[in-house]
Amino acid sequence: MKTLKPDSAAKAPASKKPAARGGVDSVPPIEAGTPAMSDAVVNALPHPVFTVADDDRLVDANVAAEAFFEAGHAVLARHRLQEFIPFGSPLLALVEQVRDSGAAVNEYRVDLGTPRNGGERIVDIHVAPLPEAAGYVVVMLQERTIADKMDRQLTHRGAARSVTALASMLAHEIKNPLSGIRGAAQLLELNASDDDRSLTRLITDEADRIVKLVDRMEVFSDERPIEREPVNIHAVLEHVRTLASTGFARNIRFVEEYDPSLPPVLANRDQLIQIFLNLVKNAAEAIGDSPDGEIMLTTAFRPGVRLTVPGSATRVSLPLEFCVRDNGPGVPEDLMQHLFDPFVTTKPTGTGLGLALVAKIVGDHGGIIECDSQPRRTIFRVLMPMYRGAARGTEKN
Repeated sequence: MKTLKPDSAAKAPASKKPAARGGVDSVPPIEAGTPAMSDAVVNALPHPVFTVADDDRLVDANVAAEAFFEAGHAVLARHRLQEFIPFGSPLLALVEQVRDSGAAVNEYRVDLGTPRNGGERIVDIHVAPLPEAAGYVVVMLQERTIADKMDRQLTHRGAARSVTALASMLAHEIKNPLSGIRGAAQLLELNASDDDRSLTRLITDEADRIVKLVDRMEVFSDERPIEREPVNIHAVLEHVRTLASTGFARNIRFVEEYDPSLPPVLANRDQLIQIFLNLVKNAAEAIGDSPDGEIMLTTAFRPGVRLTVPGSATRVSLPLEFCVRDNGPGVPEDLMQHLFDPFVTTKPTGTGLGLALVAKIVGDHGGIIECDSQPRRTIFRVLMPMYRGAARGTEKN
């Protein structure tokens, strides 16, 4: 944990406060080597931990806190807590409460998101007094955003299973009668007048449209094992970019930020193309005719993300992160919770099956997909397991 050193003018005279005012490093060590070990332990924590002085300055912060506030320790040391959190945030009241009572308090599901740190940041807050320094408190944040996204992902999988059952039913109970209706309309057309022929054609066209919709839904009921192999994700994204830039996204600028050292992903190449082509197409449609439209494709290695696979006690690591980002108007807030559910769409002529199918394919590969959206910054993030040297062949869903 780094001790933040504000300007000397901000320090209280030494005669008024004990030596411990300087932060964790100034606390007398219990034994040789303990401070260094304490710093290493605190910096290893995945949760933001920081110390707030009696004048609300940030005097200590671990690495996770620097990442949360998107500022280094030198910047944090020159500012007060109020400058890094939303106006009127409950965190300020909690800090004051701990100072007054001398007892630790907790607050759950508090939004500390600001434009500076990328929008919504739902956290659980734990605040405790620092006995070695009067007026100082230690704050730990535990982000709920990731956990909530994991919960939503499991909900998406449940919705996909519901669509699977519905698709199977539709395939058997609707396509056969439609075939008979279409055939009867074609027979009527042979002896129909010109006025009536337009009606028979309307019947056949509408029957064909329903069949196409059912065909799209039948994809959800495909339970066959996926043929998977080590795939270079950059080759997939380059293929998708080429298709998009020569077609539906020809007037949109593409930006690519790739990690060249990324290991292969164990996946089906054609289905990966289907995933990212769908995401890029949605991004292009969201941007529309905007003259400064931009789609960014990124890859990164993010160790530490692990997910329990439904029906198993196994926890799977998902270190490969692939993102599609656009500067369109963003996803309406009322749709965010249901974005990957079937039949949810913002398009006037859309069926709402595209993102539901994407979520199913990603889930079949053992990964998750999530979305962060605000105006001019919408990110679809796909997290997937990497190839670990398994033999090439068929793997069950």
